Amino acid sequence: MKRLVLASASPRRRDLLALLGLPFEVRIAPGEESKPQSGELAEGSVRRLALEKAQAVANNSGDALVLGADTLVALKGEVLGKPATPAAAISMLQRLRGRRHRVMTGVALVDSLTGSTWVDHRASTVAMRRYTSEEMRRYVASSEPMDKAGAYAVQDPSFAPAERVEGCLLNVVGLPLCLVAFMLRQAGLSPAVKEKEVAARCPDCALVKGG
Repeated sequence: MKRLVLASASPRRRDLLALLGLPFEVRIAPGEESKPQSGELAEGSVRRLALEKAQAVANNSGDALVLGADTLVALKGEVLGKPATPAAAISMLQRLRGRRHRVMTGVALVDSLTGSTWVDHRASTVAMRRYTSEEMRRYVASSEPMDKAGAYAVQDPSFAPAERVEGCLLNVVGLPLCLVAFMLRQAGLSPAVKEKEVAARCPDCALVKGG
């Protein structure tokens, strides 16, 4: 069986990928992380960024399947990435408060030996609650938003920013497991999905329903 490598420093993606029951290594792409380009659509951006991460790690991974992912928030067509400063995080959260937006995660799988690639994305809609300015300030002061697209984690138990999520919840967390499992199967691996643990994170996941 080919080695599986996750090209991400995200502990959230690491925890989610473990639910597919396959051994994997974690390697971080060298250099500075790329950002969305001006005028680039969010769908194209997440696919490109995910593929760049996977390819950068695949170049130095021997014979392996390398998985890369990237998540972006889109509000009325504008892409929101990770905030550069606490002030930027406050600004993003103010704009998202009480509004609906889309969250997209691009996923790329690269066979480092053959060069074969699989690239796709998932999109979900998130309706944010009307959290107070004080809640927002406390959350930003915790530094939790600084490494997250849109400056929030949907699964955060104290801030709990979302009123509801339409579509794949794990996509919003940062790794749509249904899509990842499909890609891994296409590449010849056989995920042994930990259904109970997946169901605890995302009750409506297609993997729980036998997908």
